[in-house]
Amino acid sequence: MSRKLSRRQFVGAAAATSAALITAPYVRGAHAAGKLSIGFWDHWVPGANKTSTALVNEWAEKEKVNVQIDYITSQGNKLILTVAAEAQAKSGHDILAMATWWPHANAELLEPVNDIMGPILKQNGEVNDTVKYLGQAGGKWLGVPTCVGSQIKGPCSRIDLMKKFANIDVQEMYPAGSPPKADNWTMDTFLKAAEACQKAGHPFGIGLGETSDNVDTAGAIFQSFGAELVDAKGNLTVKTDTVRQALEFYKKLIAYLPPDAGAWDDASNNKWLVSGRGALILNPPSAWAVAKRDAPEVAAQCWTHGFPAGSKGRFAPYLPFFWTSWNFSKNKEAARSLLVHLSQPSSIEKLVVASGGYDLPAYEKMTTLKVWEEEGPPKGTLYHYPNPYNHQKLSIAASPAPPKVAQQIYTQATLTKMALRYSQGEKMESTLAWAESECEGFMRS
Repeated sequence: MSRKLSRRQFVGAAAATSAALITAPYVRGAHAAGKLSIGFWDHWVPGANKTSTALVNEWAEKEKVNVQIDYITSQGNKLILTVAAEAQAKSGHDILAMATWWPHANAELLEPVNDIMGPILKQNGEVNDTVKYLGQAGGKWLGVPTCVGSQIKGPCSRIDLMKKFANIDVQEMYPAGSPPKADNWTMDTFLKAAEACQKAGHPFGIGLGETSDNVDTAGAIFQSFGAELVDAKGNLTVKTDTVRQALEFYKKLIAYLPPDAGAWDDASNNKWLVSGRGALILNPPSAWAVAKRDAPEVAAQCWTHGFPAGSKGRFAPYLPFFWTSWNFSKNKEAARSLLVHLSQPSSIEKLVVASGGYDLPAYEKMTTLKVWEEEGPPKGTLYHYPNPYNHQKLSIAASPAPPKVAQQIYTQATLTKMALRYSQGEKMESTLAWAESECEGFMRS
């Protein structure tokens, strides 16, 4: 999701697609409504795909539809390659999962779903601004938001280490079952805690590489200072005081991070937490889930909670998935019917439970499911993961720039590159000039 496709990758995508699919074909009913092919994201949580399959089977049997599901891994960009191949061939799945930027990147080829989104929103509640930003274009809904794969990359702190070395009780700050008491959880507090934990030998595990986890963190930090490289109207806003403030903060923070943080990928922070070395990482609950299996003594000390607030507010990285349908789909009516079925509250809850609370619904009425209250150890560790009190604004790095520009800023990791350049001794104005030149190129492409 974090990599830009080269022309060679795009042209060769069709060949790669066949190897990407993990097919689970099955037939239900008398075929009265024809055939439907579905490309779902291949979930990393064992057993989660079975729940998706069961829900589709339930619908297919009732509607008399012959259905085939392909579970497509995101490893090796195989899901992205599938999207690219089908867009090029004008042929493929009737329903296809797309994450973050890809609905906008393929907007001209997607079937609008306004007709079903109206009733879905009325039933489930409104969606957050990032879902609207990524899921709409020209007043049209490009896909239906799905909880499957959608995530917040917020802080996961070690209860014991934060209390011992930073004098912060994260359970008291974000109590299970109650609203946050986090007025003092600011970027200044965060920086002091990072320093204290680093001096104690347990640095925060925050990467500065070019992959999604690193960029997402940078996005939330920049936004907390009101720092934008390109604004919503497409104007360059690199050389502003807010961007300078974000870079100054990052330079201070980097001094307290692991020395190899510039080379970290999306697996690095997970390993850092599971190893017992990290006092805090920024990640969905996947690292905690692995710790439950491989290092239960670490998992029992983990608490997921909200982001620290900056001068312009409290932001958290949010990456939604969508279920989309091509405008060249052969069975649009059946696709719409299935998407409505999968968006029922009962369906959404089954999917969230199957993921152990990892998957996040976009809808405001679906943020207080029992699974987040009950998951453990420790019990309640995920209670604040879905942002039940709208305590923070869910955002994506490089927004609010026009999505096709923001996607380039995101995939080229401009934010983390800026932070590294400045922290390594480059003069502020040189870093800003480099970033401005990069953004000018993105705007021309």
